[in-house]
Amino acid sequence: MMGVMKSTKDHLESSSPSPESEEVLDRLSTLLERFHVRASLFHSGPLCGRTRFEAQPDRAFLHVLRRGELRIEHRGGPLARRRLVVDEPTLVLYPRAVHHEFVNPPREGADFTCAALHFDGGDRNPIVAALPALVLLPLREVPGLHRALDLLFAETDQPRCGSRLLVDRLFEVVLIQLLRWIVDHPQEAGVQGGLMAGLHDQRLARALVALHAAPQDDWSLARMAQEAGMSRSAFAEAFRAATGFTPAAYLTDWRLALASAALRAGRSQKLVAAELGFSNGSSLSRAFKQRYGSSPRTWLTRMAE
Repeated sequence: MMGVMKSTKDHLESSSPSPESEEVLDRLSTLLERFHVRASLFHSGPLCGRTRFEAQPDRAFLHVLRRGELRIEHRGGPLARRRLVVDEPTLVLYPRAVHHEFVNPPREGADFTCAALHFDGGDRNPIVAALPALVLLPLREVPGLHRALDLLFAETDQPRCGSRLLVDRLFEVVLIQLLRWIVDHPQEAGVQGGLMAGLHDQRLARALVALHAAPQDDWSLARMAQEAGMSRSAFAEAFRAATGFTPAAYLTDWRLALASAALRAGRSQKLVAAELGFSNGSSLSRAFKQRYGSSPRTWLTRMAE
């Protein structure tokens, strides 16, 4: 009868939650709540010949190649002289301003649905800063993506009341699904360190999510390491190896990213400093000048020009 009777220890172990039943760590929601992204449809249908997409400050693009073959050319910027051929349905994301050109047959060109993206903070948006200049992702690689795309294409193919607004929101859904994939597959996406690489590591992600949710807290290295379930030395080493930042430098950068967004929205420097864990407005100003090269007042004036 061996194996029929179990010890109390075996019973407790078998009744403990499995890893699959543990709560899933949400690595993106706080980021997207703090730094919004808005999508705006501007094309749906075939593109024939050469189509240019000019680099404009704080303007990103998300293209969906639905059918056909596409040649992409770049002029200037981080992708200069890089030419690509895409021959299957693919998401094409440019998170920053990059001049790119699509070259299609002069007749019966490839079929696209395209949106412009506006990330709060532009290139200073932490998500944007963590992404490569170009992400190419075949649609078949993302489980469940077809459901959102089916709705998106249905609305662009047969517009109805509210279609424009609905399509914009659906593009944002597609972007979130793409970001999920990047967090889970940073190397395949071309991520070279930074936030996305940190979020990929489950231990570091626990600390990062906590920092993102409560930047005003007193975050010592010991407390961050405790969130990650690691020793201080192991956490500090792993954090820097993954993100390229020390934990303290990352925390300061996150606070300053939030501060710059709040200041641009008209919040007072004194209130912003108190809300984000700076000892006073002068402390925020010093950190701001060290990071951005000017005082908050001067920076705001420059941004308004």
